[in-house]
Amino acid sequence: MNEWLQKFIEQIKTLWGKWTLVQKIILIGIVVAALVAVVVMVRVSATPTMVPIIDAPIKDENARDRIITRINEEGVKTTVSSTGVIMVSDEKTARRLRSILIREDLIPSGTDPWALFDRDRWTITDFERNVNLRRAITQMVTEHVKALDDVDDANVTIVMPERQLFQADQNPVTASVIITPRPGSDITTNRKKIEGIQKILKFAVEGLKDENIVITDQNGLVLNDFAGMQDLDRLELSKREQRLIQSLEVQYRASVLKALQQIYTPDRVRDLNIKIEMDMSKKAIQTEEFFPITIKPDNPDTPYDDSEVVKSITRSQSTSSTKWEGTGFNPEGPAGVEGQTPPAFKDMSNLYGRVEQQTLTQNEEINRRQIQEERSPTINRVTVSVNIDGRWKIKYNDKGEPVINKDNSIEREYIPIPDEELKKAQALVQDAIGFNRSRGDSVTVQNIQFDRTKQFAEEDAAFLRQRQFQVTMLLLLVGITVLLVSFLIFRIVSRELERRRRLREEELSRQHQMMRESALRQAEEEGVEVSMSVEERKRLELQENAINMAKEHPEDVAQLIRTWLLEE
Repeated sequence: MNEWLQKFIEQIKTLWGKWTLVQKIILIGIVVAALVAVVVMVRVSATPTMVPIIDAPIKDENARDRIITRINEEGVKTTVSSTGVIMVSDEKTARRLRSILIREDLIPSGTDPWALFDRDRWTITDFERNVNLRRAITQMVTEHVKALDDVDDANVTIVMPERQLFQADQNPVTASVIITPRPGSDITTNRKKIEGIQKILKFAVEGLKDENIVITDQNGLVLNDFAGMQDLDRLELSKREQRLIQSLEVQYRASVLKALQQIYTPDRVRDLNIKIEMDMSKKAIQTEEFFPITIKPDNPDTPYDDSEVVKSITRSQSTSSTKWEGTGFNPEGPAGVEGQTPPAFKDMSNLYGRVEQQTLTQNEEINRRQIQEERSPTINRVTVSVNIDGRWKIKYNDKGEPVINKDNSIEREYIPIPDEELKKAQALVQDAIGFNRSRGDSVTVQNIQFDRTKQFAEEDAAFLRQRQFQVTMLLLLVGITVLLVSFLIFRIVSRELERRRRLREEELSRQHQMMRESALRQAEEEGVEVSMSVEERKRLELQENAINMAKEHPEDVAQLIRTWLLEE
């Protein structure tokens, strides 16, 4: 094997040496192209296969954007092809997202429901084709239901009866689903999720209606009996209504309490009680009103009402007048026949008469307003109660110091809120909540003292501690001042004693020097030869230098002498 490999390498070297430069470049290009092709094939084969969520392309951009936004909320990465098909990475994710889109009515209206379960089935007979179709639909629906996060397991049964000639003999399509909820799931009580499963079945099976679908849990309890869930829906509706009332109360309380606390400080207005009674029933009200016609509106710049109002205006008018004068004619009927004229008219026969008649017909127009409104919900009554504390003022003596009681507490004076100010605060609260006396609203603002025993005790203790600290610091400063004054006095006295001692020593030294000089002078006068040793001369020079230095720097010399004395 090694010999064959060596021969092969030798042949390649021989051929490489015989080839021209162009042939070598062509060979290198072929090798590079082959390597690039291999890399591309590996990359393409390693790319995960994308699975469409809906096989049919979605042409509507708005619908496609809504679907992609909902899928992004689930944290799933999607890809949209050039034809508008939305795809994900695997089949399991596609089934789960497909169920969510069906449940939330995000499938476009023009999408074929059968495209969700598009499977190619090749068969021979119509019977086998129908059986395979039913099995495929059942399997696909089961996978979709199992893909839901709240379902641990599911069993789906779909019955598709044979088509009959007459519609009256046709049996409906039915479906039954048994689901096993996952622990902690609320699918058994969440109506929206159960309706989502119903929609999955309706999209999957043609002709399937809601009344022919039964969804139960593993215990046999029917979950899609929405008629029997009316009590639960009513309870849920009551909870929502209570949450709405509570949110409205919190909103009113926050706004009113903030306004009062900005005026009276949060310590004086601690809480506000508000109760809102609301009518959650839905009412349809139709009202027809008749009101006068305004000829001239009121001028807001004038202090009085100068508007002109009439009850109605004339739209049309018709007048007719009739006058008659003469003898009335009373027909007797055919000759020879007794007339049937009443006796009262017979007595008036051949009498002279005069008649005048005037008729006036006038059509009036009035203002009319027809109102149709639906009210839900409406506020029936609002009650508010708030307590505002007065002000506490500390009493001071003539020296400007707080007055201390016998129990070491600070004497305070309570200043209540005037009634006029309480009325202003009440008006402020009424305007803030939209006070309406006709619906029975009530606003109460009282001035009741808060229990501040604990607060005052803490303030008194802090004041006493501060006062004790001030006294202690004052005594400490006085002591330090006394020490400093004592030290200064001691220093001055010491310096004075030292100065006197130094003067005394200088005086003694000067006297000794004078005595020595006089002795030398006397010896010289007597002619006695005085001989001094080298030590004496040095001593005399040092003494003179010391005297001169003492005159120039007396303090330094005194310190030097003091040091010598201490050494001795």
